[in-house]
Amino acid sequence: MRVCKALFHVSLLSCLELRAPIHSSPSLCRFSYALTSHSVMRMKPHRLSSVTRRFEGPAVSLKTLDCSAVHDNESDSDCCSDTVGEFIDKNKYDISSLMKMDRRDVQYDGYGDVQPWFPYLDRCKGENVNLNSGDILEAMDSYLMDARKDKFRNAVNNRSYSVCLVVEGLSDFGNVSAAFRSADALGIQSVHVVSYSKRYRDNRHVSMGAEKWLDIELWDSLQECYKVLKARGYRIVAASLGGDAVSAYDINWCCPTAIVVGNEHRGISEDALKLSDLRCSIPMRGMVDSFNVSVAAGLLMHQAVFDRTMRMGAHGDLTPQQRQILLAEFYLRHNKNAVNIANNFCQRKAVESLSKL
Repeated sequence: MRVCKALFHVSLLSCLELRAPIHSSPSLCRFSYALTSHSVMRMKPHRLSSVTRRFEGPAVSLKTLDCSAVHDNESDSDCCSDTVGEFIDKNKYDISSLMKMDRRDVQYDGYGDVQPWFPYLDRCKGENVNLNSGDILEAMDSYLMDARKDKFRNAVNNRSYSVCLVVEGLSDFGNVSAAFRSADALGIQSVHVVSYSKRYRDNRHVSMGAEKWLDIELWDSLQECYKVLKARGYRIVAASLGGDAVSAYDINWCCPTAIVVGNEHRGISEDALKLSDLRCSIPMRGMVDSFNVSVAAGLLMHQAVFDRTMRMGAHGDLTPQQRQILLAEFYLRHNKNAVNIANNFCQRKAVESLSKL
Protein backbone atom coordinates (compact mmCIF):
# COMPACT_ATOMS: atom_id res chain seq x y z
CA MET A 1 0.00 0.00 0.00
CA ARG A 2 2.84 2.41 0.87
CA VAL A 3 4.44 1.72 -2.53
CA CYS A 4 1.14 2.43 -4.34
CA LYS A 5 0.76 5.74 -2.48
CA ALA A 6 4.30 6.72 -3.40
CA LEU A 7 3.76 5.95 -7.08
CA PHE A 8 0.47 7.89 -7.07
CA HIS A 9 2.22 10.89 -5.52
CA VAL A 10 4.99 10.79 -8.13
CA SER A 11 2.45 10.60 -10.98
CA LEU A 12 0.51 13.62 -9.73
CA LEU A 13 3.63 15.69 -9.29
CA SER A 14 4.73 14.70 -12.79
CA CYS A 15 1.39 15.84 -14.22
CA LEU A 16 1.75 19.19 -12.49
CA GLU A 17 5.25 19.71 -13.88
CA LEU A 18 4.57 18.26 -17.37
CA ARG A 19 3.04 21.40 -18.72
CA ALA A 20 3.87 24.55 -20.63
CA PRO A 21 4.76 27.56 -18.42
CA ILE A 22 1.63 29.40 -17.31
CA HIS A 23 0.84 32.29 -15.01
CA SER A 24 0.41 31.31 -11.39
CA SER A 25 -3.17 31.14 -10.21
CA PRO A 26 -4.61 30.94 -6.68
CA SER A 27 -6.61 27.83 -7.58
CA LEU A 28 -3.52 25.98 -8.81
CA CYS A 29 -1.54 27.02 -5.73
CA ARG A 30 -4.25 25.74 -3.41
CA PHE A 31 -4.46 22.49 -5.39
CA SER A 32 -0.68 21.98 -5.23
CA TYR A 33 -0.62 22.76 -1.50
CA ALA A 34 -3.42 20.25 -0.89
CA LEU A 35 -1.48 17.54 -2.67
CA THR A 36 1.76 18.11 -0.80
CA SER A 37 0.17 18.68 2.62
CA HIS A 38 -2.25 15.75 2.63
CA SER A 39 -1.39 13.37 5.46
CA VAL A 40 -1.79 10.25 3.33
CA MET A 41 0.24 11.50 0.38
CA ARG A 42 3.05 13.38 2.20
CA MET A 43 6.49 12.19 1.14
CA LYS A 44 10.08 13.19 1.61
CA PRO A 45 11.19 15.65 -1.11
CA HIS A 46 13.09 14.02 -3.94
CA ARG A 47 14.24 14.77 -7.47
CA LEU A 48 12.05 13.43 -10.26
CA SER A 49 14.73 13.41 -12.91
CA SER A 50 13.40 10.37 -14.73
CA VAL A 51 9.80 11.49 -15.16
CA THR A 52 9.78 15.29 -15.12
CA ARG A 53 9.82 17.24 -18.39
CA ARG A 54 9.50 20.97 -18.87
CA PHE A 55 8.65 22.74 -22.13
CA GLU A 56 10.71 25.87 -22.61
CA GLY A 57 10.29 28.69 -25.10
CA PRO A 58 7.36 30.86 -26.15
CA ALA A 59 4.04 29.37 -27.16
CA VAL A 60 3.37 29.25 -30.90
CA SER A 61 0.34 31.22 -32.03
CA LEU A 62 -2.08 29.28 -34.20
CA LYS A 63 -2.48 32.39 -36.34
CA THR A 64 1.07 31.96 -37.64
CA LEU A 65 0.32 28.56 -39.14
CA ASP A 66 -0.37 28.33 -42.87
CA CYS A 67 -3.75 26.59 -43.06
CA SER A 68 -4.62 27.52 -46.63
CA ALA A 69 -3.62 24.13 -48.01
CA VAL A 70 -6.03 21.67 -46.44
CA HIS A 71 -4.52 18.28 -45.64
CA ASP A 72 -6.54 15.10 -45.78
CA ASN A 73 -6.26 14.43 -42.06
CA GLU A 74 -7.43 17.89 -41.00
CA SER A 75 -10.88 18.74 -39.77
CA ASP A 76 -12.73 21.11 -42.10
CA SER A 77 -13.91 23.13 -39.10
CA ASP A 78 -10.38 23.68 -37.74
CA CYS A 79 -8.28 24.08 -40.87
CA CYS A 80 -8.49 27.84 -41.26
CA SER A 81 -7.64 30.72 -38.93
CA ASP A 82 -10.06 33.17 -40.58
CA THR A 83 -13.31 34.01 -38.86
CA VAL A 84 -16.66 34.20 -40.60
CA GLY A 85 -16.48 37.98 -40.35
CA GLU A 86 -13.06 38.24 -41.96
CA PHE A 87 -14.09 35.74 -44.63
CA ILE A 88 -17.24 37.63 -45.59
CA ASP A 89 -15.88 41.15 -45.17
CA LYS A 90 -12.72 40.71 -47.22
CA ASN A 91 -14.62 38.98 -50.06
CA LYS A 92 -17.66 41.28 -50.16
CA TYR A 93 -16.91 42.72 -53.58
CA ASP A 94 -15.23 39.68 -55.12
CA ILE A 95 -17.56 36.71 -55.29
CA SER A 96 -15.25 35.08 -57.83
CA SER A 97 -12.61 34.67 -55.13
CA LEU A 98 -14.97 32.37 -53.23
CA MET A 99 -15.93 30.18 -56.19
CA LYS A 100 -13.32 28.73 -58.52
CA MET A 101 -15.25 27.49 -61.56
CA ASP A 102 -16.67 30.14 -63.90
CA ARG A 103 -20.21 31.14 -62.98
CA ARG A 104 -23.26 32.09 -64.92
CA ASP A 105 -24.35 35.70 -64.83
CA VAL A 106 -25.44 36.18 -61.21
CA GLN A 107 -28.04 38.68 -62.34
CA TYR A 108 -30.54 37.82 -65.06
CA ASP A 109 -29.62 35.39 -67.82
CA GLY A 110 -32.97 33.59 -67.75
CA TYR A 111 -31.39 30.21 -66.98
CA GLY A 112 -33.67 29.62 -63.99
CA ASP A 113 -36.77 29.95 -66.17
CA VAL A 114 -35.71 27.04 -68.39
CA GLN A 115 -34.33 24.54 -65.87
CA PRO A 116 -33.47 24.45 -62.15
CA TRP A 117 -30.77 26.93 -61.25
CA PHE A 118 -27.17 25.73 -61.29
CA PRO A 119 -24.54 28.47 -61.05
CA TYR A 120 -21.42 26.94 -62.60
CA LEU A 121 -20.15 26.58 -66.13
CA ASP A 122 -17.88 23.68 -67.06
CA ARG A 123 -14.92 26.00 -67.30
CA CYS A 124 -12.19 27.40 -65.10
CA LYS A 125 -9.74 30.00 -66.39
CA GLY A 126 -6.16 28.80 -66.05
CA GLU A 127 -3.01 30.73 -66.88
CA ASN A 128 -2.93 29.97 -70.59
CA VAL A 129 -5.81 27.55 -71.02
CA ASN A 130 -9.44 27.03 -70.01
CA LEU A 131 -9.81 23.99 -67.80
CA ASN A 132 -12.93 21.84 -67.69
CA SER A 133 -14.14 19.67 -64.81
CA GLY A 134 -12.61 16.52 -66.33
CA ASP A 135 -9.18 18.16 -66.54
CA ILE A 136 -9.38 19.29 -62.91
CA LEU A 137 -10.47 15.91 -61.55
CA GLU A 138 -7.69 14.14 -63.47
CA ALA A 139 -5.04 16.66 -62.43
CA MET A 140 -5.95 16.67 -58.72
CA ASP A 141 -6.65 12.94 -58.37
CA SER A 142 -3.16 12.02 -57.13
CA TYR A 143 -3.15 14.90 -54.60
CA LEU A 144 -6.12 13.58 -52.63
CA MET A 145 -6.43 10.50 -50.47
CA ASP A 146 -9.20 8.06 -51.33
CA ALA A 147 -11.07 8.82 -48.10
CA ARG A 148 -11.12 12.53 -48.95
CA LYS A 149 -12.33 11.89 -52.49
CA ASP A 150 -15.10 9.63 -51.18
CA LYS A 151 -16.17 12.35 -48.76
CA PHE A 152 -16.33 14.91 -51.56
CA ARG A 153 -18.36 12.57 -53.79
CA ASN A 154 -20.81 11.77 -51.02
CA ALA A 155 -21.33 15.47 -50.28
CA VAL A 156 -21.81 16.38 -53.95
CA ASN A 157 -24.27 13.51 -54.54
CA ASN A 158 -26.47 14.90 -51.77
CA ARG A 159 -26.18 18.57 -52.75
CA SER A 160 -28.99 20.64 -54.23
CA TYR A 161 -29.62 24.22 -55.33
CA SER A 162 -33.39 23.69 -55.26
CA VAL A 163 -33.47 24.99 -51.68
CA CYS A 164 -31.38 27.96 -50.59
CA LEU A 165 -31.13 29.98 -47.39
CA VAL A 166 -31.40 33.77 -47.07
CA VAL A 167 -30.39 35.44 -43.79
CA GLU A 168 -31.51 39.06 -43.48
CA GLY A 169 -29.85 41.62 -41.23
CA LEU A 170 -28.29 39.20 -38.74
CA SER A 171 -25.81 40.77 -36.33
CA ASP A 172 -24.72 37.73 -34.29
CA PHE A 173 -21.97 35.67 -35.89
CA GLY A 174 -22.87 32.69 -33.75
CA ASN A 175 -26.26 32.51 -35.44
CA VAL A 176 -24.80 33.00 -38.91
CA SER A 177 -22.20 30.29 -38.40
CA ALA A 178 -24.77 27.87 -36.97
CA ALA A 179 -27.12 28.47 -39.91
CA PHE A 180 -24.27 27.92 -42.40
CA ARG A 181 -23.24 24.69 -40.71
CA SER A 182 -26.82 23.42 -40.80
CA ALA A 183 -27.05 24.25 -44.50
CA ASP A 184 -23.87 22.32 -45.26
CA ALA A 185 -24.92 19.34 -43.12
CA LEU A 186 -28.29 19.13 -44.88
CA GLY A 187 -26.90 19.40 -48.41
CA ILE A 188 -28.05 22.97 -49.15
CA GLN A 189 -25.28 24.52 -51.22
CA SER A 190 -26.44 28.10 -51.69
CA VAL A 191 -26.73 30.71 -48.90
CA HIS A 192 -27.32 34.46 -49.12
CA VAL A 193 -26.53 37.23 -46.63
CA VAL A 194 -28.51 40.48 -46.91
CA SER A 195 -27.81 43.88 -45.33
CA TYR A 196 -25.35 42.82 -42.67
CA SER A 197 -24.54 45.49 -40.08
CA LYS A 198 -21.28 47.05 -38.85
CA ARG A 199 -21.61 45.00 -35.67
CA TYR A 200 -21.90 41.92 -37.86
CA ARG A 201 -18.69 42.83 -39.72
CA ASP A 202 -16.71 43.69 -36.60
CA ASN A 203 -17.52 40.55 -34.61
CA ARG A 204 -14.54 38.18 -34.63
CA HIS A 205 -15.31 35.33 -32.24
CA VAL A 206 -16.66 32.56 -34.51
CA SER A 207 -14.27 30.30 -36.41
CA MET A 208 -14.89 29.14 -39.97
CA GLY A 209 -15.78 25.64 -41.04
CA ALA A 210 -18.68 24.85 -43.34
CA GLU A 211 -18.39 28.25 -45.05
CA LYS A 212 -15.54 27.00 -47.19
CA TRP A 213 -17.78 24.49 -48.96
CA LEU A 214 -20.86 26.67 -49.48
CA ASP A 215 -21.71 29.17 -52.22
CA ILE A 216 -22.10 32.44 -50.30
CA GLU A 217 -23.59 35.49 -52.00
CA LEU A 218 -23.75 38.92 -50.36
CA TRP A 219 -26.40 41.54 -51.07
CA ASP A 220 -26.69 45.19 -50.06
CA SER A 221 -30.47 45.25 -50.36
CA LEU A 222 -33.30 42.79 -49.92
CA GLN A 223 -34.98 43.98 -53.12
CA GLU A 224 -31.90 43.17 -55.21
CA CYS A 225 -31.58 39.72 -53.62
CA TYR A 226 -35.25 38.88 -54.18
CA LYS A 227 -35.14 40.08 -57.79
CA VAL A 228 -32.22 37.82 -58.63
CA LEU A 229 -33.67 34.82 -56.79
CA LYS A 230 -37.00 35.13 -58.62
CA ALA A 231 -35.15 35.45 -61.93
CA ARG A 232 -33.45 32.16 -61.08
CA GLY A 233 -36.83 30.51 -60.60
CA TYR A 234 -37.08 30.49 -56.80
CA ARG A 235 -40.25 30.81 -54.75
CA ILE A 236 -39.62 33.10 -51.76
CA VAL A 237 -40.82 31.67 -48.42
CA ALA A 238 -40.38 33.95 -45.39
CA ALA A 239 -40.43 32.66 -41.81
CA SER A 240 -43.13 34.49 -39.87
CA LEU A 241 -45.16 34.26 -36.66
CA GLY A 242 -48.19 35.94 -38.23
CA GLY A 243 -51.62 34.35 -38.27
CA ASP A 244 -51.58 34.11 -42.08
CA ALA A 245 -48.47 31.92 -42.08
CA VAL A 246 -48.72 28.36 -43.39
CA SER A 247 -47.28 25.51 -41.35
CA ALA A 248 -43.91 24.38 -42.68
CA TYR A 249 -45.26 20.82 -42.47
CA ASP A 250 -48.01 21.60 -45.03
CA ILE A 251 -45.73 23.01 -47.75
CA ASN A 252 -44.58 21.08 -50.80
CA TRP A 253 -40.86 21.78 -50.80
CA CYS A 254 -40.15 20.15 -54.17
CA CYS A 255 -40.59 23.53 -55.83
CA PRO A 256 -37.30 25.55 -55.94
CA THR A 257 -37.54 27.60 -52.74
CA ALA A 258 -35.57 30.29 -50.96
CA ILE A 259 -36.06 30.19 -47.16
CA VAL A 260 -35.77 33.66 -45.58
CA VAL A 261 -35.08 34.21 -41.87
CA GLY A 262 -34.78 37.59 -40.16
CA ASN A 263 -33.01 39.52 -37.45
CA GLU A 264 -32.44 37.98 -34.00
CA HIS A 265 -34.30 40.76 -32.20
CA ARG A 266 -36.73 42.42 -34.64
CA GLY A 267 -37.53 39.37 -36.72
CA ILE A 268 -37.99 39.46 -40.47
CA SER A 269 -38.55 42.94 -41.98
CA GLU A 270 -41.84 44.18 -43.38
CA ASP A 271 -40.30 44.46 -46.85
CA ALA A 272 -39.17 40.84 -46.69
CA LEU A 273 -42.71 39.77 -45.79
CA LYS A 274 -44.43 41.92 -48.42
CA LEU A 275 -42.16 40.82 -51.26
CA SER A 276 -42.25 37.12 -50.37
CA ASP A 277 -44.48 34.63 -52.18
CA LEU A 278 -45.43 32.73 -49.05
CA ARG A 279 -45.16 33.01 -45.27
CA CYS A 280 -44.50 29.95 -43.18
CA SER A 281 -44.22 29.11 -39.49
CA ILE A 282 -42.96 26.27 -37.33
CA PRO A 283 -45.66 24.89 -35.00
CA MET A 284 -44.68 25.24 -31.32
CA ARG A 285 -46.18 23.45 -28.34
CA GLY A 286 -44.49 25.17 -25.39
CA MET A 287 -44.76 28.41 -23.46
CA VAL A 288 -42.32 30.40 -25.61
CA ASP A 289 -43.53 31.77 -28.92
CA SER A 290 -40.34 31.79 -30.98
CA PHE A 291 -37.17 29.87 -31.78
CA ASN A 292 -33.61 31.16 -31.92
CA VAL A 293 -33.07 32.30 -35.52
CA SER A 294 -30.37 29.72 -36.27
CA VAL A 295 -32.57 26.98 -34.80
CA ALA A 296 -35.53 28.17 -36.90
CA ALA A 297 -33.36 28.18 -40.04
CA GLY A 298 -32.13 24.65 -39.27
CA LEU A 299 -35.64 23.32 -38.64
CA LEU A 300 -37.03 24.83 -41.85
CA MET A 301 -34.15 23.51 -43.94
CA HIS A 302 -34.49 20.09 -42.33
CA GLN A 303 -38.21 20.00 -43.06
CA ALA A 304 -37.55 20.99 -46.68
CA VAL A 305 -34.97 18.22 -47.11
CA PHE A 306 -37.19 15.67 -45.34
CA ASP A 307 -40.22 16.56 -47.48
CA ARG A 308 -38.21 16.43 -50.70
CA THR A 309 -36.76 13.05 -49.72
CA MET A 310 -40.21 11.63 -48.94
CA ARG A 311 -41.74 12.90 -52.19
CA MET A 312 -38.80 12.47 -54.59
CA GLY A 313 -36.74 9.73 -52.96
CA ALA A 314 -33.72 12.00 -52.40
CA HIS A 315 -32.80 15.60 -51.72
CA GLY A 316 -29.80 15.70 -54.02
CA ASP A 317 -31.04 16.44 -57.53
CA LEU A 318 -28.01 17.47 -59.59
CA THR A 319 -27.50 15.93 -63.01
CA PRO A 320 -24.37 13.79 -63.60
CA GLN A 321 -22.69 16.69 -65.41
CA GLN A 322 -23.58 19.13 -62.63
CA ARG A 323 -22.24 16.75 -60.00
CA GLN A 324 -18.95 16.47 -61.89
CA ILE A 325 -18.65 20.27 -62.14
CA LEU A 326 -19.42 20.76 -58.43
CA LEU A 327 -16.96 17.97 -57.55
CA ALA A 328 -14.29 19.84 -59.54
CA GLU A 329 -15.22 22.99 -57.60
CA PHE A 330 -14.66 21.14 -54.31
CA TYR A 331 -11.30 19.84 -55.55
CA LEU A 332 -10.25 23.40 -56.35
CA ARG A 333 -11.34 24.70 -52.94
CA HIS A 334 -9.40 21.93 -51.24
CA ASN A 335 -6.03 23.59 -51.90
CA LYS A 336 -5.15 27.19 -52.71
CA ASN A 337 -2.70 25.97 -55.38
CA ALA A 338 -5.19 23.63 -57.07
CA VAL A 339 -5.78 25.91 -60.08
CA ASN A 340 -2.04 26.15 -60.74
CA ILE A 341 -1.64 22.39 -60.33
CA ALA A 342 -4.42 21.71 -62.83
CA ASN A 343 -3.08 24.36 -65.21
CA ASN A 344 0.45 22.89 -65.18
CA PHE A 345 -0.96 19.38 -65.61
CA CYS A 346 -2.91 20.38 -68.72
CA GLN A 347 0.09 22.20 -70.19
CA ARG A 348 2.31 19.15 -69.72
CA LYS A 349 -0.41 16.96 -71.21
CA ALA A 350 -0.65 19.22 -74.27
CA VAL A 351 3.13 19.17 -74.78
CA GLU A 352 3.20 15.36 -74.53
CA SER A 353 0.41 15.12 -77.11
CA LEU A 354 2.30 17.35 -79.52
CA SER A 355 5.50 15.39 -79.08
CA LYS A 356 3.73 12.19 -80.13
CA LEU A 357 2.67 13.70 -83.46
